[in-house]
Amino acid sequence: MPQTLDAAAVRTWCSLALDALGRDREEIDAINVYPVADGDTGTNLYLTVESAARAVEAVFDAHATGASVPDLPDTVRAMAHGALIGARGNSGTILAQLLRGMAEVLGEERADRGDGADGAARGGGDHLARALHRAAELAREAVAHPVEGTILTVASAAADAAARTRPTADGATGDGAAYGDGAAVHAAYAGARVALAATPGQLAVLGRAGVVDAGGRGLLAVLAALVEAVTGDAPSPVAPGARPHELPAVVESCDADDSPAGPAFEVIYLLETDEPGIARLRRRLDALGDSLVVVGGDGLWNVHVHVDDAGAAVEAGVEAGRPYRIRITHFGAAAGHQRERAQRAVVAVVPGEGLAGLCAEAGATTVLARPGEPPASGELVDAIRRAHAHEVVLLPNDAELRHTAAAAAEQARAEGIRVALIPTRAAVQGIAALAVHEPGRRFDEDVVAMTSAAGATRYAELAVAERQSWTMAGICQAGDLLGLIDGDVAVIGTELTATAETVLDRMLSAGGELVTLVVGQDVPDTLAERLERYVRDGHLAVDTVVYRGGHQSAPLLIGVE
Repeated sequence: MPQTLDAAAVRTWCSLALDALGRDREEIDAINVYPVADGDTGTNLYLTVESAARAVEAVFDAHATGASVPDLPDTVRAMAHGALIGARGNSGTILAQLLRGMAEVLGEERADRGDGADGAARGGGDHLARALHRAAELAREAVAHPVEGTILTVASAAADAAARTRPTADGATGDGAAYGDGAAVHAAYAGARVALAATPGQLAVLGRAGVVDAGGRGLLAVLAALVEAVTGDAPSPVAPGARPHELPAVVESCDADDSPAGPAFEVIYLLETDEPGIARLRRRLDALGDSLVVVGGDGLWNVHVHVDDAGAAVEAGVEAGRPYRIRITHFGAAAGHQRERAQRAVVAVVPGEGLAGLCAEAGATTVLARPGEPPASGELVDAIRRAHAHEVVLLPNDAELRHTAAAAAEQARAEGIRVALIPTRAAVQGIAALAVHEPGRRFDEDVVAMTSAAGATRYAELAVAERQSWTMAGICQAGDLLGLIDGDVAVIGTELTATAETVLDRMLSAGGELVTLVVGQDVPDTLAERLERYVRDGHLAVDTVVYRGGHQSAPLLIGVE
């Protein structure tokens, strides 16, 4: 009886792949030199598969109380969706698209052919071979400029090898093996292993560094887990591609054109948009940077690109649809070279895309706080790891995040990272702290200076009342504008400009040298111009700076230093 990939096997596959990437993560990180030598490919693949595994477990949990088990279509679609929303980095994003391609065939084609309740395939290895082929095809389509010698090459080789297990005209398989999913996965793994070994001869940067492609190495671990899940046989381990001390101190450019340096930022976000919107986005981002990978479909996409202008990459997403879960990572001044762990970095939580770009350009690793969706401690820990530094200053920029940030800092300290948590309660306090950050100072001195700058900044925001309620300023009605100063309602108004002016008067009555205005996406430019003029006319010695915050929960944030 041929071995088949059913729902239970998919669950096992995810678990085994996660275990394998957990074991191999440091090795894969160590050989990561393409497209940017930032030493995080293994970690990114692990986080991507971790998200896929969680989604699969959620499907099984939903069936736990009943007699039925999940079918294959539901399981593979959950796996693909989990990978899509959790994809990290260049290779993780491509892996998400590979899983999406497999789910497209295994979930739809097998279901159309009337599989049983357990989701097992009747078509044998042919369906799995088709799934691997579709996976490789979709992954290439997702990459703006495919390069050989990468994870794409390894995926294509796996698909080609699996295809050779299909029956010939006389009913025999190409390699004479028993026909079924077991034969297909064994062939795919063997083909991928041969292709991976050849990658140093296909991509110059790999040859110079003496390593195989890190993304391809990670994919091989995932395929080995697939073999074990389907057949019960664990393939023999792959010899380590390199050890950290074996890598050259400086690796030459990892770009396909061998240029001396690459873009400064990695930008990743999820995007809700339609096909025309994604087509326009591809053209815009392709002109802005490189390593462009856009994966997904059915209205939800994961966008990955390396650029010098992080703000422009996020703005392109805003123009195309609704971006969220935005992650911006600064590669550092030596972008395109083997990335050494920095001495110090800043991680900042920001309430809007505009501030994410601003803080990233100042050298911070950012975490976007979406309206109604504050980041979890795991997201903050992930950002601290991505900052890739011995010392990290964490700016939560929200009083409600103090416990979450403290938990994240404690976790990072347990991993050997020195973390200082500055209890910033608003984004404008974080901006003030970042403005005085100097990596060249002693860590304690830098933290004291940043804490002092944040503490000297009074903060306010304008919000819209959701319902009638009692406040310190009186009774407000649903729809009223609330001016909150240092977290308490101080002004109730009905018109944005007048309410903002009253708040500014209250704040500046105690003195101030600099007013910071962070304007939301839907607020007209005329508001900022009018408020600037209002401050200038009433307070000659006070300067004003305006930032566009993008989509944020409050239409206006105010800081007074």
